[in-house]
Amino acid sequence: MSKPTRIPDKLYYKLAEVLKLAAIQPYVLKYWETEFPQLAGGKQESGQRVYTRQDLDSILRIKKLLYEDGYTISGAKKQMEGETPDAAGPENEPATAEQETVASKAGVEVKYSAVLEGALADLKALLASLQN
Repeated sequence: MSKPTRIPDKLYYKLAEVLKLAAIQPYVLKYWETEFPQLAGGKQESGQRVYTRQDLDSILRIKKLLYEDGYTISGAKKQMEGETPDAAGPENEPATAEQETVASKAGVEVKYSAVLEGALADLKALLASLQN
């Protein structure tokens, strides 16, 4: 397991710094900015995007919710808004009969089927936004 990256104590962070610290691609951050209103991110007079420490903390929290905790974009939004989703995560939501059938045919545990469906929906939304 790698050590957590030490975040420098600064007033503002440039886009490249945020991407490196969060270990995400630019298109991911741009998409998250459309989905999470708390990711304000401002621009300097030169037009370069800059982020505050609070923005960076939000980005890291979103990444954890999505990639480590298994939330969908919708579930992560609820967590970020301070609401508690109906379940602790998508893996705890009751499976539908269709999900159980599809999961058993694919050899996947039902609890992961819901996570995969959420990821697929998120990817379809991202693809649609990129095509526009």
